[in-house]
Amino acid sequence: MKEIGLYIHIPFCKKKCYYCDFTSFSGKDNIIDKYIKNLIKELSLYKDLLKDSSIKTIFIGGGTPSHIDGKDIEKVLAFVKENFITINLEEVTIEVNPGTLDLEKANRYKKAGINRISMGVQTLNDQHLKSIGRIHTEKEFYESYNILKTAGFQNINLDFIFGLPDETIEDVEKNLEKIRNIKPAHISYYGLILEKDTYLDKLANKGMLKFPDESEERNMYYLIKNKLKNMGYIHYEISNFALQDKECKHNLLYWNIEAYIGVGISSHSYFKNRRYWNRNNFEDYFLDLDKGIFPIESGEDIHVNIEISEFCIMGLRLTKGIDKSLFKKRFKKDVDYFFKKKIEKHLKNGLLIEDKNFIKLTPKGLDLSNMVEVDFLL
Repeated sequence: MKEIGLYIHIPFCKKKCYYCDFTSFSGKDNIIDKYIKNLIKELSLYKDLLKDSSIKTIFIGGGTPSHIDGKDIEKVLAFVKENFITINLEEVTIEVNPGTLDLEKANRYKKAGINRISMGVQTLNDQHLKSIGRIHTEKEFYESYNILKTAGFQNINLDFIFGLPDETIEDVEKNLEKIRNIKPAHISYYGLILEKDTYLDKLANKGMLKFPDESEERNMYYLIKNKLKNMGYIHYEISNFALQDKECKHNLLYWNIEAYIGVGISSHSYFKNRRYWNRNNFEDYFLDLDKGIFPIESGEDIHVNIEISEFCIMGLRLTKGIDKSLFKKRFKKDVDYFFKKKIEKHLKNGLLIEDKNFIKLTPKGLDLSNMVEVDFLL
């Protein structure tokens, strides 16, 4: 039986963060009930399509899923468990933000079967939190974290961002020392990306913000890698670090180019060699579901050459690298059949290393990964 992931998009927020370009909305709480009803309508359309698939992971993302009532999360997950095969369900994650939790909500999550929390922290510096439009303070983070612990959650990821406006390497060091004291199961630590047309991007274009330069950002990244390694975290993906056996199983489905279904506005799916994505506004999303049709905006068939390239490029994001035996099992040929000369080139220039089982980026290759990845396009 085919194992798949399920992504559920909750697009509601208390306030839009300055750096965010995800499909999310504040001030739309009046349509939350309608949206949840339509999420369940969309899920019901998949019952026949997924009758031979087993859901391995569920990820509830946003937006801020913890902004809405815990009863709504319970309702959606109950429908999934009643209507789909979940006997092999291993991981159920929900994204939460500090300041949007109370113990009742956390207990509802636990009761609904959620066993992993991903909390958007970004930084433990109140000045920097304010500069990127976050609504919480460091104090509120600790309050929310303690609520989750009281409710019995052990598998907690914390999301951080480095390269924030006016951030120094000393600021990153202070964040890392606070992480050492908390010791969550998983850390995601991303470099800030100024996404086009976000509020932060507009401020930057007006010259109103000062960011670390490229050299400072690199030094921040090396500090994060080294410090987290010394704390016992396994660096398993370019931006992700986990204690033993605490890797995010849902994200590994994405990175290994495995099948997943996304429900909710703007969500993406990859199923039976086709990638497609949903309507990105409420009006069209609701209208399609009222007609009893999938709310799909567009899609594309994935040719085997694209799949091979994506498998290799995403594999290089994983610190273990491209799994050669898995590649052969999936594509019936060795990876050398397609990329022998390119691999040899990067072995010679010190960007790749190879052993019996894997081809992976060297530390130098991690810094120049774009140069390597482009050579795995067919």
